[in-house]
Amino acid sequence: MSIGRRPALEGALATFIVFTAFAGQFWRNLLGWWGWGAVAALAVLAAVWIWLAARPALAWRRVPKSTIWFLGVAALSTVWSNYPGTTALAVLLTLVTTFVAVSLALSLGWHGFLRSVTGALKWLLALSLVFELWVALVVREPVLPNFVDYGDEKVPAAFFWSRGLLFDGGPIEGIVGNRNLLAMAALLAAILFAALLASGGMRRAQGIGWLVVAGVVLALTRSATVALVGVAVLAAFGFAMWARRVGPERRRVVYLTAIAALAASAALLAFGWNSLLALLGKSDDLTGRLDIWQAVTDLAAQRPWLGWGWVSYWAPWVEPYDGLAVRKGVEYLQAHNAWLDVWLQLGILGLAAFASMVIGALWRSWFLAIDRPMDQRGTPVAYTAASLIPLLVLVALIGQSLAESRILIESGWFLLVAIAWGTKQRQWAPEPLPALTPTRLPSRFIRPGAPR
Repeated sequence: MSIGRRPALEGALATFIVFTAFAGQFWRNLLGWWGWGAVAALAVLAAVWIWLAARPALAWRRVPKSTIWFLGVAALSTVWSNYPGTTALAVLLTLVTTFVAVSLALSLGWHGFLRSVTGALKWLLALSLVFELWVALVVREPVLPNFVDYGDEKVPAAFFWSRGLLFDGGPIEGIVGNRNLLAMAALLAAILFAALLASGGMRRAQGIGWLVVAGVVLALTRSATVALVGVAVLAAFGFAMWARRVGPERRRVVYLTAIAALAASAALLAFGWNSLLALLGKSDDLTGRLDIWQAVTDLAAQRPWLGWGWVSYWAPWVEPYDGLAVRKGVEYLQAHNAWLDVWLQLGILGLAAFASMVIGALWRSWFLAIDRPMDQRGTPVAYTAASLIPLLVLVALIGQSLAESRILIESGWFLLVAIAWGTKQRQWAPEPLPALTPTRLPSRFIRPGAPR
C-alpha cells in the first residue's frame, strides 16, 4: 500500500534533512557524536519516508553512470584498503548520503528540492546570527563545543565553537563552528536567493531581506577562500548570460574568451601570487596548506593507481592519517584539496571517476543554463534565472574543492550528487526548470498549458 503524501510534512522533513547535511558540525558541537548519530539516523529515516511516499520512476538512461562508477571504486577499495574496516564504514556513510541526495532530488522534483535547500539555508544563517549574538552579549567569551573536555591545556583557536568576535567585525563561525563553512553556506544562499528573486520565486521584500542577511554573514566570516570562490561564480554567471544572449550560433567567441580569461587568470596568479596573498591576509604557506599538499602528494605517490582506500574525511585512528597534517597543535583531517584527497584514497582510477562525475554534471548544468528551454511540444519558452542555479552552485563547489575537501562529505557530496542526478533527469525532460514557487511566476515565465 502506498504511503500517502502530505506536502507540509514532506517539506518540513526535507528542510530538516538538508539542514542536517549542512549543519552536521552544529549537531556534533551541540549533542556530541552520539547525538549527531541519532539526528543523522532520523534524517535518513525521513528521506526513506519521502522516497516511499513519492516512489519516483527511475529509468536507467536518467542515471548518471559516473556516480555509479565512483561509488563502485570506493566500495571495491575495501579489498586493497590499508584499513578495510574503516573503509567499509566510510563507504556505508557515502552510500547513505548518496541515497538521501537522490531521494530528495527525485522525489521532490527540482522546485521542491530548491525549496528545501533554501529553507535550510535560511535556518542556518538566522541561527548563526542569533548564536553569535548570544555569545557576544551573554557569554562574552569564546565557547567550546559541548561534551568535550580539553583539561587545562591551552585550546587552539580552531577548536572553539565560536570566539565571540561578532562586535569586533569577525571572523564569526556561526552554528557550524567554522568560518569557511559558514561563508560557503552564505554564498550558496546568496546564489539561490538572487536567482529565485529574479525569476519570481520569492517575494521582492523577502528576497532582498535574505540577500542582505547572506551578504552580512559572508562579510563577517572574512573568508578569503570563499571570496575567491565568489569571484569564480560571478565569472561563470557573466559567461552564461553572454552565451544566452548571443545564441548557439555565435558561442564560439564566448568559449574562446573564457579560455583566454582562464589562462590570463592563471598567469596573473603565477606572477602576482605574493601580492594576492598579502591582499587576502594569507601567509606564504596558505595557512599550512602547502605542507599538507606536499605530505599528501608524497603519500599518494606510494600507491598512485588504486590509493590507500576510501575514508572520505580522514580517520585519525588509522595509518597513514594519524598525525599526517598537524599545524600549531591542530590535527587536520583532510587534504584541503578534494582532488588530492581522492587521489590519495582511490588513486588515479578513483580520480578519473570523480572527474567524470564532476565534469558530466558541469557539462549538463552549463547547457541547461544557457540553452533556451522548450515546453513539451518543443516550443521555446522564456529563460528563467532559476535555471542558472545548478551551474553556479556547482562552480562554487568546484572552486571550494581546490582549497577544501568538503565536496566529498556531508553537504558538499549531497549537493554534488543532487545536481548530477537532477541535471541528468532534466537532460531528458523538455520542460524548463521551474522557479521555487511556480504559482508566483510572472505570466511570461509560465510555459503554455502549465497550471498557474
